Order: sequence, then C-alpha cells, then structure tokens
Amino acid sequence: MAHVAHLARRFIGSLSPRPPSSIETAWALALLLPSEQARWHRLAPADQRHSVLVARRFAERCDGAAPRAAIAGALLHDIGKLDANLGTAGRVVATLAGPCTERFRRYHSHEAIGARWLTEDGSDPSTVELVAGTGTSPHAAALAWADDI
Repeated sequence: MAHVAHLARRFIGSLSPRPPSSIETAWALALLLPSEQARWHRLAPADQRHSVLVARRFAERCDGAAPRAAIAGALLHDIGKLDANLGTAGRVVATLAGPCTERFRRYHSHEAIGARWLTEDGSDPSTVELVAGTGTSPHAAALAWADDI
C-alpha cells in the first residue's frame, strides 16, 4: 500500500509545470559535474523538483556527511527515465502495465540506462552505483528512503 501512496504523490506532483526555485536549481547544479548538469537540465520541471526533494532528504538522512558524488547520485537517480520518452500518462501506464513494450521496458530499466550514461559521461563510480540501484552501502539505503515520498 505504501508503494501506491508513493506513486499517487508522485503523480500529483508531476501535474505542476512549475520548475524548481532558483535556490533549489543553484544547489543542485553546484553538486553536479558539467556533464551531469547537462543531463539534469533535460529533466522535466516536475522531475527536477522531485530530484531536488529526494537529494535534500538524502543529504539530511546522511546527517550532512554524504560526499558530493553521492548527492549527485540522488539528484540523478531517475535520469535514465528520459530514454523511454514517456510523459506523465505514459509513465502511469508503464508502471501499471509493466515492461510489455520496448519503451516500457526502457522505462523499467531506467536505473541501468542512467548508470550507463553517467559512466560514459565520466561520473564518479559512487554516483553511478547509486543511480544503478545496485549498491548495498548506507548511501543506497538512504536513497531508497529519500525516494519514498
């Protein structure tokens, strides 16, 4: 049931076209490498807002001890979703239907896709690990907690 509540909150939040505030944007960009900034700028405003919210919660959960690369991973945790090129309605359908089409498969593989992109871009391995969702470090657990909004 918590997963459904999480998805409902994400859906409601995705309906607003409002970008993050200039303060939130500046904070995010200060933590990203130039290649990561270019990826982050491609996110829809709702996804940028979600990214900042998750990264701030992540940083708080880590009591201010998370390195820049880990916070970058939190900021970019959903970057691979860009590959599927689905809008809000398409993401809802993909979530409910599962990976039954090529685009839906790419959506459901967003962690691996994002990790591959960031590896190609030269991101720090700890950033890539968090985006891949494969780590077992305390940072991985903190990101999972922070994303459950």
